[in-house]
Amino acid sequence: NRPTDRECPLGAPGLQQEESTVNSMARRMFELVEPIGVIPYSADEPNEAMFALGFTNYWDTYFAGRAAPLGLATAEVVDALFYSFAPGEVARHIPKVWRTTTPEAAIAARQAGCVKALRRILGDHVDSPGFARAAELLTKAATSAPFEGRPMYAALRAIPIPNDVVARLFHAASLLREHRGDGHIAALMIESVGGLEAHVLFALDMGMPAEKFGRIHHLPAAQLAAVIDGMRDRGLIGDDGWLSEQGRAVKQRVEALTDDLAAKPYESLEPGELDELMATLEPLAALLLAAQDW
Repeated sequence: NRPTDRECPLGAPGLQQEESTVNSMARRMFELVEPIGVIPYSADEPNEAMFALGFTNYWDTYFAGRAAPLGLATAEVVDALFYSFAPGEVARHIPKVWRTTTPEAAIAARQAGCVKALRRILGDHVDSPGFARAAELLTKAATSAPFEGRPMYAALRAIPIPNDVVARLFHAASLLREHRGDGHIAALMIESVGGLEAHVLFALDMGMPAEKFGRIHHLPAAQLAAVIDGMRDRGLIGDDGWLSEQGRAVKQRVEALTDDLAAKPYESLEPGELDELMATLEPLAALLLAAQDW
């Protein structure tokens, strides 16, 4: 079974998003593409495909699946690129997962599981000409951006584009997700927000106590308290335990810059192509969101 503390959207909107100045096109594309890109974490089939390789817990499948494009990278490299894990968390899985399978096998299994999930959820949509056109346009956008400063995106770009139309749509969404994620990390670093602090910022912006947020609720109480205290000392969290005005401003700047940095791939599309892509993705995104169980 998938645990509740799964991956959250990279650079996602919170309660204060409406006050922020954002790149509306990039934000809208994020809303439409993210339900596809997050399918490895929101559906059971990808997990089942990874378990068939010999894994026995979700986090092994997560690290093997997402880190596979990096090859046999060390825990230190994966930790640096993923950014948002507590000290020692990555090293519990990398390089151990490569004693169970290879990066190539992990990539293939993850893709197969995601295709199976997308076919189940989207049904007859995947056989329509509009779906094939959306896969074409999304791939055009996803393969058009420069790699410089985008290590996760660059690693995934090195993987051949699949022939199967559903796999191609998933691959394009994954590329765009990692492209956005690389930019989100840059935005966080500009604001001096660390990886664990980013989760606290995200939770509090949603109106959720940090201690209840899935990605960090498992941390030792003292460790999480130290993160929160550090943010309070910097003025990001008020005495009431919620985001201060300064904290909300930081969150809004991170989101706005993340959106700006995520816009480049879509510049490869003509305005009519972008409108066509959005119109086709809207019902697909709605179906995928409705199928999520988190």
